[in-house]
Amino acid sequence: MVDISGKPPVAREATAAGEIALKPSTIARIRSNALEKGDVLAVARVAAIQAVKRTPETIPLCHPIPVEEIAVDFEIGASSVAVRVRVRASAKTGVEMEALAGASAALLTVWDMTKQYEKDEAGQYPGTSIRSIRVLEKRKGKPGADA
Repeated sequence: MVDISGKPPVAREATAAGEIALKPSTIARIRSNALEKGDVLAVARVAAIQAVKRTPETIPLCHPIPVEEIAVDFEIGASSVAVRVRVRASAKTGVEMEALAGASAALLTVWDMTKQYEKDEAGQYPGTSIRSIRVLEKRKGKPGADA
């Protein structure tokens, strides 16, 4: 791990996003909450929060940090579900890995909960894909400061 012992804790914030491509019929099921496994967005939100909190357990060299806020938002499109995860903390290191972990876990959860509707006749997922997982923004220090 990188030695951060000499750094002072400062306000940090990062937002990550990504999306999952799904069949329009699967999107309709999500909109009407008609999935056998339950409310996909509620479960994906909890998965994102849990992933943020457990990031150091899954990313080997990631420092544990005192997460202070997690916000998870979804946007349902015609053939995709997008997620944005914002993480805030007062820490000695950034929170972008936590935001990325949260976005990834949310999208994986959507896939898991919808996979039975996405399979083709051969049991494959020809149109389902997770894409564009990225850090949209990170900040440290005063609001509006770049990290």
